[in-house]
Amino acid sequence: MRMLAMALVLSAGTLTAVPAADAAAVGLRVAGTSVVEANGNTFVMRGVNHPHVWYQSQTSSFANIKSFGANTVRVVLGSGQRWGPTSAAEVSNVISLCKQSRLICVLEAHDTTGFGEEGAAASLDQAASYWISVASALKGQEDYVVVNLGNEPFGNNQQVSATWASATSSAVARLRGAGLQHLIMADAPMWGQDWQNIMRDNAASVFNADPQRNTVFSIHMYGVYDTAAEINAYFDAFRTAGLPLVVGEFGHNHSDGNPDEDTIMAQAQSRGLGYLGWSWSGNSGGVEYLDMVTAFNPASLTAWGERIFNGPNGIRQTSREATIYGGGGGDTEPPTTPGTPTASAVTSNSVTLTWGASTDNVGVTGYEVYRATDGAFTLVGSTAATTFTNTGLTPSTTYRYQVRARDAVPNFSANSGAATVTTAAGGGGTCNVTYGSTNWGSNGYTARVTITNTGASAINGWTLAFTYAAGQRLTPPGWSATWAQPTGSADVTATNLTWNGTLAPNAATTIGFNGTHTGANPAPTSFTLNGNTCATS
Repeated sequence: MRMLAMALVLSAGTLTAVPAADAAAVGLRVAGTSVVEANGNTFVMRGVNHPHVWYQSQTSSFANIKSFGANTVRVVLGSGQRWGPTSAAEVSNVISLCKQSRLICVLEAHDTTGFGEEGAAASLDQAASYWISVASALKGQEDYVVVNLGNEPFGNNQQVSATWASATSSAVARLRGAGLQHLIMADAPMWGQDWQNIMRDNAASVFNADPQRNTVFSIHMYGVYDTAAEINAYFDAFRTAGLPLVVGEFGHNHSDGNPDEDTIMAQAQSRGLGYLGWSWSGNSGGVEYLDMVTAFNPASLTAWGERIFNGPNGIRQTSREATIYGGGGGDTEPPTTPGTPTASAVTSNSVTLTWGASTDNVGVTGYEVYRATDGAFTLVGSTAATTFTNTGLTPSTTYRYQVRARDAVPNFSANSGAATVTTAAGGGGTCNVTYGSTNWGSNGYTARVTITNTGASAINGWTLAFTYAAGQRLTPPGWSATWAQPTGSADVTATNLTWNGTLAPNAATTIGFNGTHTGANPAPTSFTLNGNTCATS
């Protein structure tokens, strides 16, 4: 959460193989898209944020947070540029408080908040120096501690935020070089909300740069994530890429919009993703509604506290204590394998699948549906029922489907047998393009392009093309598409990514890039999508 003058105020892939780690990680570690403990038990974070650096006398908060069922607390520390520094002795004390309350301890350096936009903010390199300076308190605590490199480490300055991947990779490398083998948590840029998908599109390179392959990514969900579609699209992208993700902060309301906390919590539970709500108490500056208890009093739950602790998919209902403390690991039995799906209601762009139910010693909580054409299976949806309708398919195309079941831990069943389905023949779609650009500096600009399917059937896979008239050049990589402009050419193309390749009728996707001009920067006059001319608006 952004912090300014002691006021907590917020301003505004294709699945790839992951190389083997150089050395085995110890303690908490990444396994696929999950976090597991040293014994291999899956650990799903369920907890809250606690502003320790500003309220160091509130040490009873750790036990009080635990009393509401949390298994994790994310603790705000200072690295010395804006707050603190929190000394090695105090870090040891915080870890002891976590362990006394049987909580996994996510330690975060808050001074990085909004770097590049907030003038006093620390860089990730400065944060790395801080963690190395307190390494004596961290080493040996790998079963209990997650090192969160820096809170919301970049603001909305696009040029600075574009360095997120290199800066994060460098900070991770410095910690590993100093002998810190902990699970590392990397926050997203853009005040943590990644609204230009910089972390989403570059997380794989950061993960692969970690010699331990032991980095989990953290998205903060406030006003940018006010619809189920936005939340699911972000979660889907990480699942498809095979990368671990947690929601490191979120709320039920905010000054920049109304986040959809119900979907965040429900989808996190369905997908086995961790979440950490902001925050226990002590908010000010107009966002006091984000307090879960009033004035650090556990007997005075607020509406937000009631929702996150006691509501559907809340902490009390879904939290499982880490097995390092002796809890939560009793259920290691996966559900039985679901039946092979059967297809019905096959059209040119959709199919309905039905399968036999799984059973479980505790209870099946849902099913994941995977689809493939010629290559590997990727997740296309999840459901609590034994039926699922997949839309947005390509006419006259053969697909294969598999299903797997999960329980609350989550343990996952083996994959079902594969069903093969061929869609009926059908047509394509028409399109509309909205193009806008904003100049900055002496010759830079940022372009934003919205593509809308105005046809009656889905567009499945697309390439947008246009031509510049005044010598403009795009600066790779751009976002939300694969952009290209050959050397010496005025022609620009953008090809969909995995997550936005299908546009249902009336659906839209927004893509963009930074570029340079030589003085004039007129908009392109025409656009084609898959070779068909689009209307413009």
